[in-house]
Amino acid sequence: MRGIKLTLVAALVGSTVLAPAPAAAAAQPWRNAALPPERRAAELIAAMTLTEKIEQLHLQPSAAHQRVVPGIARLGIPDFRIANGPAGMGPADDKPQKPATALPATMALASTFDPGLAHDYGHLIGTETRALAHNVSEGPDINMARVPVNGRTFEGMGEDPVLAGAMAVEDIRGIQANGTIAEVKHFAANNQETNRFTINEAIGERPLNEIYLPHFERAVREGGAGAVMCAYPKINGVFTCENPALLKKKLRGDWGFDGFVQSDWGAAHSTVGSAEAGMDLEMIDGTYYGEAMEKAVAAGKVTEKTIDGLLSHRYTTMFRFGQFDHPPTATPLPVERDGAAARDFAERGMVLLRNENGALPLDAAKAGKIALIGPYATKAKTGGGGSSAVIPTYTVDPLTGLRTRAPKSEITLDDGTDPARAAKAAAGADVSIVMVGDDETEGKDRPGLALAGNQDALVEAVAAANPHTVVVVKSGAPVLMPWVGKVAAVLEAWYPGQEDGNAVARVLFGDVNPSAKLPITFPASGDDTPASTKAQYPGVDGTASYTEGLQIGYRWFDAQRKEPLFPFGFGLSYTSFAYSGLAVRRQPDGGAAVSFDVRNTGHRAGADVAQVYLGFPAAAGEPPLQLKGFQRVQLAPGQSRHVTVRLDPRAFAIWDTAAHDWRQARGTFTVHVGDSSRALPLTAPLSR
Repeated sequence: MRGIKLTLVAALVGSTVLAPAPAAAAAQPWRNAALPPERRAAELIAAMTLTEKIEQLHLQPSAAHQRVVPGIARLGIPDFRIANGPAGMGPADDKPQKPATALPATMALASTFDPGLAHDYGHLIGTETRALAHNVSEGPDINMARVPVNGRTFEGMGEDPVLAGAMAVEDIRGIQANGTIAEVKHFAANNQETNRFTINEAIGERPLNEIYLPHFERAVREGGAGAVMCAYPKINGVFTCENPALLKKKLRGDWGFDGFVQSDWGAAHSTVGSAEAGMDLEMIDGTYYGEAMEKAVAAGKVTEKTIDGLLSHRYTTMFRFGQFDHPPTATPLPVERDGAAARDFAERGMVLLRNENGALPLDAAKAGKIALIGPYATKAKTGGGGSSAVIPTYTVDPLTGLRTRAPKSEITLDDGTDPARAAKAAAGADVSIVMVGDDETEGKDRPGLALAGNQDALVEAVAAANPHTVVVVKSGAPVLMPWVGKVAAVLEAWYPGQEDGNAVARVLFGDVNPSAKLPITFPASGDDTPASTKAQYPGVDGTASYTEGLQIGYRWFDAQRKEPLFPFGFGLSYTSFAYSGLAVRRQPDGGAAVSFDVRNTGHRAGADVAQVYLGFPAAAGEPPLQLKGFQRVQLAPGQSRHVTVRLDPRAFAIWDTAAHDWRQARGTFTVHVGDSSRALPLTAPLSR
């Protein structure tokens, strides 16, 4: 598998060695760990009956299990158990679902712009998945946020394929570091929940390849993902799980993927078509790969050789990951250690959007009375709904977190159902903290970007009563903020996970200096979205037309010269930074090295995310600016660092629809450097 090298030994925690006696190894050569994974898979498949082969092509749910391909004892095939996993181990094979560490939403992880942290995040998920005796973690979810009202936006990594690709690579490597298989999803363009089972997404060849596929390519080539989940929608008229152009040509042919392809829950639509396209495992219960497969083989429509190929992909992957020799077994979770990691992830993913006159960080000595208000102030917001929902090992609610951090402060709690009552509580406090948010879930899109219920009225009332009002937003995606100019500070906390209370309090009081940036644009109006017509979203007559082309997210805002509420890449800090000394050098491989200095000009240690954008020659027909690289820089007060961001040749390429391949654009590019898509103080030309 490209981009991955695994070394698994018998000392893996919780492993059970299945190595047989020498005589058994001779009789069953696939048990010989010295043989290559491909050879072991071939030997195993050759020993199977056709009935056994077909039984291994699909899940077999029962009263006690819901996500398992049962093993075959006579052949030494272990149970194969699959878990949801974008933000911790969610619904899996066990009934009832077992607790795991509820991490902050993947959108929060994307906000860190920190691939190293993504590796740690993934490693925790992979380790807990193995400790809970499962083989596969279904994640990361890296679909682009084409429409911000998508109910699963919180599961993804934003609106830019370069950011999503870089973060996904390390998330996957982390998940797979100890033998858990990462299953990147949903391939491809699973960008809305409305009509998700049947929608046909009409996407031009160029935007498909430039916007909706590059991060999947990196997940496979660089991240070495062991599995890919094919998605619900049709792409240009063909369901993805039976789409040979995607699964056979693009995924396996062009990208060299040698793992296995699994359908989303009920996303298969055929037997012969899916088998020929290369869907290796059907989830749920064998509707198409069970009795229907037997009939297809009997009728000569599917050959046994084709079935052998489907099995080979999964078995080879399992052998490569050590799952035959050391199948995962249940071991206790390190609850305290993983909880501390969850808190760190949450803290580092929060984005400071507004901070007038240094309202934050709070000073406990000056905050004798704190009014904690709002519907999201009463309990921890551990995540979104649907298949990603984790049952947390414990939770820390906002009141507990604040009282732990400010034990001498008098803190009152009001759930915000009555704005007048909440305003009265705020009026008598030194500072009011209002917690608002949304409840995104798989299965349905949000009706709009506005906060539900009376939340806007609540913020308005509290802000009018107390000028020292801080708003903490717990959302999975952009929300409208008509009150933003009336409050002292706004902190986007996303879905903070089980350590919500502690993490938010530590950021508000300055124990942690915010350094995260928005991975998605926050519009000023609900009408300011690229897919704004019914034909574009949710679609007409079953088809969503991607007529916006390359203009997704900030690309659209820039092209339309629209002013967002908060731009992509934006995020404040409790300190300040300055950029200088830009130099751009062409490289022998056709790429470029972009160098510059970043200096902390404030009085607190902090980190900034240096971002490199390219403006293409006009003839290329690209959006005005595109993120091509970034680097998180940690600096002490007054410290300066020389930073070099390297751009590979692909950064300068466009998709050629005539050649059906990448082509290097020629002409004069403009390199832009700064710390958001709308704050780029350094520019330099680059001719190629």
